[in-house]
Amino acid sequence: MAEQTALPQSSGASDAPGAGTEKPDGAVVRDALGVGTAVGLSGFAFGVTSAGSGLSLLQTCALSLLVFTGASQFALVGALAVGGNPYTAAAGAFFLGIRNAFYGLRLSQLLALPRFVRPLAAQWVIDETTAVTLPQPTRRAARIGFTVTGLTLYVLWNLTTLGGALGAEALGDTAAWGLDAAGPAVFLALLAPMLKSTMERVTAGLAVVLVLGLLPVLPTGAPVLVSALAAPIVLFLKGRGVNTSDGTATEGTAPGEGR
Repeated sequence: MAEQTALPQSSGASDAPGAGTEKPDGAVVRDALGVGTAVGLSGFAFGVTSAGSGLSLLQTCALSLLVFTGASQFALVGALAVGGNPYTAAAGAFFLGIRNAFYGLRLSQLLALPRFVRPLAAQWVIDETTAVTLPQPTRRAARIGFTVTGLTLYVLWNLTTLGGALGAEALGDTAAWGLDAAGPAVFLALLAPMLKSTMERVTAGLAVVLVLGLLPVLPTGAPVLVSALAAPIVLFLKGRGVNTSDGTATEGTAPGEGR
């Protein structure tokens, strides 16, 4: 019954709703199916966008089967669609996908899966499975949420990718439908609720400013890479804003800042 033990209240998870109490399996499955189904259907938009950018049916389906991280997939085909350098496009997609490695560090502690299962589970470590798994109060609930979300999303994403790629010709000019915005919109909808602290919001805002400001002057895909500098910039500025022990602001810090 170890799986039903309440998860440790580590930093960042102590304020999770219902932490330390059991949650009915049916409720976990319902939430997981909702997320998996809603996001999985947007694979159709990726299939259409990928085919419209010049990728073949095989290449499009291989991206969803093997890469399986929507934001990175959309970043890659979006850059290729506007004539971006393939290496720059791939680099941008790669750096977007790095976040999944950090998700994995946290999820590995919560799920505590057997070693032989971990390589397979790693394929499902994405934004949506992380969002469903982290709030769960017990290891059993976390495993159910992760598995149901991952399985539902993986199956639907790949099926709808295939459908979108096959139907791209029937849609005609895919750019006119604006389906390339579906993936980023879903990603932003999942990301926004996670930006709870001022520092997180400032980092995200600065990244957006960097991308928009550099779009006219850098090759396609490069602004996404440069936007990663937002995090160290904000951390540097925060480090300069530490208050002294008597409550007065240090040099370069506005009064009232320092948190």
